[in-house]
Amino acid sequence: MHAKLLNKIKDKNAVIGVIGLGYVGLPLCREFVRGGAKVLGFDVDQKKIDSIASKKTYIEHIPDETIAEMVESGLFSATSDLDRLNEPDAILIAVPTPLSKMREPDLSYVEGSCREISTRLRKGQLVVLESTTYPGTTREVIKPILEEGSGLSADNNDFFLAYSPEREDPGRKDFSTKTIPKVVGGYNEASLEVAMAVYKLAIDTPVPVSSCDAAEAAKILENTYRCVNIALVNELKMLFDRMGIDIWEVIEAAKTKPFGFTAFYPGPGLGGHCIPIDPFYLSWKAKEYEMPTRFIELAGEINTAMPEWVVSKVMHALNDKGKAVKGSKILILGMAYKPNVDDDRESPSYKLMDLLVKFGAQVDYHDPHVPVIKDKREYPQFVGKESVALSAENLARYDCVLISTDHDTVDYELVRANANLVVDTRNCCGAGVVKA
Repeated sequence: MHAKLLNKIKDKNAVIGVIGLGYVGLPLCREFVRGGAKVLGFDVDQKKIDSIASKKTYIEHIPDETIAEMVESGLFSATSDLDRLNEPDAILIAVPTPLSKMREPDLSYVEGSCREISTRLRKGQLVVLESTTYPGTTREVIKPILEEGSGLSADNNDFFLAYSPEREDPGRKDFSTKTIPKVVGGYNEASLEVAMAVYKLAIDTPVPVSSCDAAEAAKILENTYRCVNIALVNELKMLFDRMGIDIWEVIEAAKTKPFGFTAFYPGPGLGGHCIPIDPFYLSWKAKEYEMPTRFIELAGEINTAMPEWVVSKVMHALNDKGKAVKGSKILILGMAYKPNVDDDRESPSYKLMDLLVKFGAQVDYHDPHVPVIKDKREYPQFVGKESVALSAENLARYDCVLISTDHDTVDYELVRANANLVVDTRNCCGAGVVKA
């Protein structure tokens, strides 16, 4: 089985299946197609399947032309029919791994995908989990589900199993899915060899590690590192604010040192599907080993509290203008979690909007990348709300403009010139506005 699958991969006759055609799965499909592999995408959202069939995109940074290129190559198709999971030679799982309301790992999407695979798993297939999770998931959770449902054994190499964490960064210009090195950990030596061969079809630099656990831990380390350092500058932002010191000026000065310092920047809270969530997977797992993760817990407390701090700055700024937040009209600039993308997963802007509304404010938003709010599980009350146009007349109608996301296409000079009050969490407007 091992040699047969390897030969099939090297001859580019292997079919690559990708479960989850979102911000991770769709770019992955694109790179495999460009590498000459036949790809079958799976998603339970029929709207995505129909969009691909129509050669239309649903992710802003992947244009229609790319979808058309993929479909017209004859190498790519997408389906919601999970009975076809027995067709691919390699199945890559790229589904969400959120937190529960109790901030515990929610593996329901991963487990559900694996159960669907298990009833159709055939000898010689490779299954790779890409979703971020805690160390031990592939070995302790995925393997038993696949074996129980299929009657096959990974230990006997009936099928192959690996973990390779996604490193997708939407909107990034200097690296792409293809050029970002990709960590790969196999359940055993044969699984690693097969998984490395698969990723070499699409990725410039697959990076092998000794186990699935090591690969899972690498991903958690990457995001915990960022989470902790962002929490540090967020805490310093609040301290320096009391001291009358501009954190942005301090960071610019500190980064002139050519060694020993990496710049991280404060904000209104953490967003995206990785940094606000992934460290808590490790924190939860650490309890099994009776090991407290104080850095992670503290970083989480600080970052989670940032929206409340920003709202307090808005309230004080309005108060200085003789206005209460209750009844004030507030415009939030930016609903995406980061600049220049349409990805609004876990965006702190939603928490800001929610808090301001609860305090009695009338809140609108402008975001050139998020024309309408869709499918927010935590904030269903905002679904359907539309971005307002950014004009001098509109800006003047609001008591406060709160900058939450620093999109490049926003005219901040227009904002400064026409807004009655600007509260800036991203240092977009320089001096003369309220920094938060």
